[in-house]
Amino acid sequence: MKGLKMKKFFKILSCFMLIFTFANAKDFTKDTLIVGTNATYPPFEFLDDKSEVTGFDFDLMTELSKRIGFKYEVLNMSFDGLIPALKSGKIDIAAAAMSATPARKKAVDFSNAYYFTENLFLKHKDSTDITKIDDLNGKKIGVQLGTVQEMAAKELNGVDVSASEDIFVAIMSLKNKKVDAVLVDSSIGYSYLKKNPDLVKFAKVPDGSEGFSLAFDKNKYSDLIEKINVEIENMKKDGTFDKILEKYDLK
Repeated sequence: MKGLKMKKFFKILSCFMLIFTFANAKDFTKDTLIVGTNATYPPFEFLDDKSEVTGFDFDLMTELSKRIGFKYEVLNMSFDGLIPALKSGKIDIAAAAMSATPARKKAVDFSNAYYFTENLFLKHKDSTDITKIDDLNGKKIGVQLGTVQEMAAKELNGVDVSASEDIFVAIMSLKNKKVDAVLVDSSIGYSYLKKNPDLVKFAKVPDGSEGFSLAFDKNKYSDLIEKINVEIENMKKDGTFDKILEKYDLK
């Protein structure tokens, strides 16, 4: 009789474990993953002439989806809304040139870094009174909302930080002299410098992050993250990664 009770107990326990495992594995069995981004950050993510999201991150995502075997759809949103969207389950992955900072790593998981960059300070070429970072005391500086650059700007002494959802807005404000400087990721900043001869750089410093990474909700996608890390390394070994870098003038 005792043996029958034990068998029944273990049968019930096995059922609960199966249900628990399925509940925690459901995110890995989705037919289509939702990838969130902020398509205002060329060359990593931007809208093409058909208003479709393109850029380095999405060439990378397409290649990863082929190698790992998943489908994905893109959801364009504000950059500062990406982590809340991950936490709420609205998106499964954030692919948005996101830096893996210590603060963000407390909230979400990241893939290994795939691109490293720095903080670049831009000014209008007419601003002869600004030659170094200390000259920004009492000045207004433009940044993109929710970025590493916004956090860095807020740590500067005596600086009025103007945050915009779109880095393009910050750049246009600088061109129109509505802000005195813009703090931007260097890979993006150099792209704008090439197209805007009225803007110049005056300082470059480390951004304090571990590099650009793909982001995921905490403790839900460990298997997928591991596969992504492996395939990014394989892409670097077989030359695919370098080809994507060259396509977007990032190498």
